Amino acid sequence: MRSNQERLKFIKPQEPRLVLEPPVSDDWLHEIKYDGFRVQLILDWAGARAFTRNGHDWSKRFWPVVNAAEKLPAESFIIDGEMIAPEADGRPNFHEMHSRMTWNAELLAFVAFDILYKDGLHLRPLPTIERKRILWDLVKPATGIIQYSQHVEGGGADFFAAVDKMNLEGMVSKRRNSPYRSGESDAWVKTKCWDVDELELIGVKRRAGRQTEGLFARDGKYVGKAVIATTRGIKDRLWQRIARARADHPAEQPAGVPSAVADGDVEWVKPGITARVRHLRGEAKLRHASVQAIDDGT
Repeated sequence: MRSNQERLKFIKPQEPRLVLEPPVSDDWLHEIKYDGFRVQLILDWAGARAFTRNGHDWSKRFWPVVNAAEKLPAESFIIDGEMIAPEADGRPNFHEMHSRMTWNAELLAFVAFDILYKDGLHLRPLPTIERKRILWDLVKPATGIIQYSQHVEGGGADFFAAVDKMNLEGMVSKRRNSPYRSGESDAWVKTKCWDVDELELIGVKRRAGRQTEGLFARDGKYVGKAVIATTRGIKDRLWQRIARARADHPAEQPAGVPSAVADGDVEWVKPGITARVRHLRGEAKLRHASVQAIDDGT
């Protein structure tokens, strides 16, 4: 019996910093950014467990992956990766995650992209490229419920273009010779693709010396703010329309707008104005968003 031995502990994951352009030097390797839940798989003498990025034990929710982890050819390990809900073509569908965790956990998949510990060896000081080699040797052929995050070395701009063309969320780039360090680090960066959507303008925030922002909704639900960076002519027509509507009957604050956003600087806009808004793909709220054009009814 080895029940008196201490179990392996969760390690705070390394987090990539957001950048707007991918690194282009050959010192980087690049992977797809999978849209799912960050998960750490741990195997020790008492079996396998699955932890969220914050260290919560979700082994029961991810039980098929946990069972598969216990069959990998090692006595112990700590693997970093992403739990996804893959479609038939392998693309992750984040909107299916909760449903599958509840009803069809066997339809989830774990994409392994790093290994921190294996069979008594602490691997975090090793270069990224060496850790990935050890990881591949452990999970290959990676055709089942535990998969492997393939990478390319160099060519960041071309990789980003391919990811964007496939309509994926983005990419993660890692310095090939960097160790694994918990927390946010410049050794890992993420570059997200952009989307352009037609959204409803529900308010405008104008403040002296600062960029003018629009508040936007989709299907009546607030989704965030975007800088109004259109031409002066379009802006002038928009202000005139808002002023006419306000003089006739001021618009009221829509429901569901956070109080931190709905301060006294906001001019609420009546329904009927839409805009094309460019924003980062895969975010719950608008991020790094800018207005490209406004349908102001003129």
